Amino acid sequence: MNNHANPVPSSAAAPMHGAASPSLELLEARRLRDQLKQLLRTEQSAMADFLVALADFDRLRGWSPLGHANLFAFLLSELGLSPAPTYFRQEAARLLQRFPDLERPLREGKLCLTSMGELAKVLTKENRAEVLPRFLGISSREAKEVVAELQPRESPPMRTVVTPLVSVRSSEAGLPLLAMPLSETSAPAAKNTDPESLWAPKLQGTCPAPDEPRRLEPRRDEVDPLTAELSRLSTTVSRRFLEKLKTARAGLSHAVPGATTEQVLEAALDLLFEKQARARGQVKRPRAILPTAIPTRSAVDAVGEIRQGANGMAPAALEGRAIRRDGPRATIPAAVKRAVWARDGSRCCWPLDGGG
Repeated sequence: MNNHANPVPSSAAAPMHGAASPSLELLEARRLRDQLKQLLRTEQSAMADFLVALADFDRLRGWSPLGHANLFAFLLSELGLSPAPTYFRQEAARLLQRFPDLERPLREGKLCLTSMGELAKVLTKENRAEVLPRFLGISSREAKEVVAELQPRESPPMRTVVTPLVSVRSSEAGLPLLAMPLSETSAPAAKNTDPESLWAPKLQGTCPAPDEPRRLEPRRDEVDPLTAELSRLSTTVSRRFLEKLKTARAGLSHAVPGATTEQVLEAALDLLFEKQARARGQVKRPRAILPTAIPTRSAVDAVGEIRQGANGMAPAALEGRAIRRDGPRATIPAAVKRAVWARDGSRCCWPLDGGG
């Protein structure tokens, strides 16, 4: 029985952070990894210390003698935080006042600021045992999905809104070209100028200053969960995309009269998935593996040497796979590719040093 150590990725398989960046030796990479883990634990502990102290400060209303109306104003003015980090730290501190035992999962990294902000919306003493485990170790988007499931919005919007953008220039000299939605350019200024009321409902990551218009630059798609099954998707598209969407809806009208944008895009995605499946050989009626395609142990070793020389793959990675020799280059039958693709869940199975 041969024991094969985990292969060290070659320069082609390793992440490319630079064309001339040399690969780290395994022992050095492990040392740096352990150092990063320690630094991360220090960061998590420092954040927990800050939030616990902030919770005590807020409980004693320490911001009042300093002349501030509330904790939000104190964090903005005295600590110089931007509105989004201020909101999440305030909500986390107030959640710790209600549930001091949340300090432990916060120190362990199982809870982060954004997930605590979402958790504060739904956590009560009555549902704590059921709700809290669902928020441990998840992302902020996943936390929003849990909140939408526990507190679904009544009558969620079921319409498609296309908002054109117009270019405007700031009154200050030297600033780049800016853009705002057409519906907002002529809107009156908000009467309620309280910072917390302005920013709390619409926090999505990093927020601009209250008096700064939106910049016309590419943004990631934003998904706003509404219920357990429905979400609102916001994305910026070109006029060319809208024309294609209109044409596709018209072409689909004979099969689905009055098709919604979701139905049109879902039909297009189904066609894309079918095309990608054909490219991977995952057809509906695949041909069976021929018995002659099953190699001997020597053939596996031979192909392993070829592959290892080509891309660093160890011979053990090819054991048990049917490989056909067509001349000097070994090929893997499409049926085997399909089986491996389905078995591995469409994911790379390169072994990690830490396991998995």
